[in-house]
Amino acid sequence: MNKRERLTKTLAGEVTDRVPVALWRHWPGDDQRAADLARSTVDFQRAYDWDLVKVTPASSYCVADYGVQDQWEGNLEGTRTYIKRVVYRSLDWTELRPLDPLRGSLGRQIECLNLVCAALKDDDVPIIQTIFSPLAQAKNLSGKELLIRHLRTTPDRVHTALNTLTESTLRFIDALKRLPIAGIFYAIQHASYDILSEEEYKVFGLPYDRKILEALPEKWWLNMLHLHGDSPMFKLCSSLPIQAINWHDQETEPDLVQGKTWFDGMVCGGLSRWQHVHHGTPASIREQVRTAIQQTNGRRFILSTGCVTMITSPLSNIRAVREAVEPSG
Repeated sequence: MNKRERLTKTLAGEVTDRVPVALWRHWPGDDQRAADLARSTVDFQRAYDWDLVKVTPASSYCVADYGVQDQWEGNLEGTRTYIKRVVYRSLDWTELRPLDPLRGSLGRQIECLNLVCAALKDDDVPIIQTIFSPLAQAKNLSGKELLIRHLRTTPDRVHTALNTLTESTLRFIDALKRLPIAGIFYAIQHASYDILSEEEYKVFGLPYDRKILEALPEKWWLNMLHLHGDSPMFKLCSSLPIQAINWHDQETEPDLVQGKTWFDGMVCGGLSRWQHVHHGTPASIREQVRTAIQQTNGRRFILSTGCVTMITSPLSNIRAVREAVEPSG
C-alpha cells in the first residue's frame, strides 16, 4: 500500500496495512534560503520515510515583504523572534496591500516547494505547504497584544487588513496550484478560548478561514488544519472544509476520542512533542503509540505530535515514532 492509498483509506475509515505517521520540524537558518530549506526537508523525509511531508518555513515568510524582521535566538522549536514589526498605530492596518506571490519571500517559498517536489517526485509521498491564517499573519505584523487591542477598539481597520491578507494568501494559493502538492497545512493560532471569545473568532477569524479553504482546488486531497495552543475551538472549526485536524491533544481538550466524535475526517496527534518525543525514551514512545492506536482503533488517525518536533529531540526517539507503527513495532 503506497502513502496516498494509506491516507485515502484512513480518511474513509477503512482498514489499512498500518497507521500513517509523520513528524515535522522547523529548520532555523536553513529556512532563510529556498535551496537549504528544500534540502533539509527532503533529507528529513529520506531519513524517516514519513507518510506525508509538511514543508515548514519560518512564520515570517508570508509577511516578510511588508518589512517585518526576525531572527533565530536558539528557541528549541526552531521558531524565530520578531525584532521589527510594521503595525504600531491602528491606521497602519489600512496601508497594507496584497503581495506578489512570485516575488520576494513568497517567491522563494515557491522555489523551495519546486525543489522539494522535484526531489521527491518518485517517492509517492504527499507534500503539503504551511499556510498561516490571516489573523496569525496579522499577529506577526503587530504583535499579539496590539492585535487584540485593535481588534476590540478599531475593528473596521483590522477587517481592512484581514481582507488584504486574505487576498494575498489567495494569490499565493493560486500560484501553488501549478505545483504537484497534495494540499496545505492551515495553521490557526487564535481559535482559542484563552485568546478570543467564540463570538470574536466568528467575526475576525472564521469568515477569512472559510474563504481561503473554500478556494482550495479539488485536486488537493490532503488539507490539514492545525489548531495551535490550549483550549482550541475544535468544535467550531471542525466544520471547515479540511480532511485532517492536528492539535495539542496530549496537553488540552479534546482528546483523540472526543475529537473523532466531533470531526468526520482524520485526527492527527497521539504524541506529546515534549513528554514523549523530547523527554521520553523509545520504550515510552512505543507504549504511547499503542495507547493512541487503541483509543482510535487505528481508524481515521495519523500518528504525530500536536505541533512541531523540537530541533534537538533525540534521533532515537524520532526513529521510535516511525518504527512503532510497523507491524513488528
